[in-house]
Amino acid sequence: MADRLSTESRSRIMRAIRSKNTKPELIVRRYLSARGYRYRLHSKRLPGKPDLAFPGRRKAIFVHGCFWHQHSKPGCPIRIVPSSNRHYWGPKLRRNLVRDAEHLASLRKLGWKVLVVWECSLRHDVERVCHRITRFLGPQGRF
Repeated sequence: MADRLSTESRSRIMRAIRSKNTKPELIVRRYLSARGYRYRLHSKRLPGKPDLAFPGRRKAIFVHGCFWHQHSKPGCPIRIVPSSNRHYWGPKLRRNLVRDAEHLASLRKLGWKVLVVWECSLRHDVERVCHRITRFLGPQGRF
């Protein structure tokens, strides 16, 4: 199936997609900041540069976009496999999955606990996701 957009239009749209400070990431950050949690953003010292790192707790949170990280949950409305340019998208998205798994394994090997928050879950039930994050991090306070 051919793309409905011109090559120029598709390129402009794809260039506008951010890898940092995305809407789902900002939702999580605002929630945690409002509750007094302190974190490091995109720590280059850690494998995969987690979106949020809590060094004192040795915990990290990745906020994954369902398309880019190919959310495997059945029925995820955002995980769309492109029908055009499959020779590009197939290998690219598979590489993303392999890279994500390597980063998670590396962090765990270093003794870190990791939580992945998916974009669709934030769209569906923010309160539930935030409760899960709070349970994962534990009580507030200095760490």
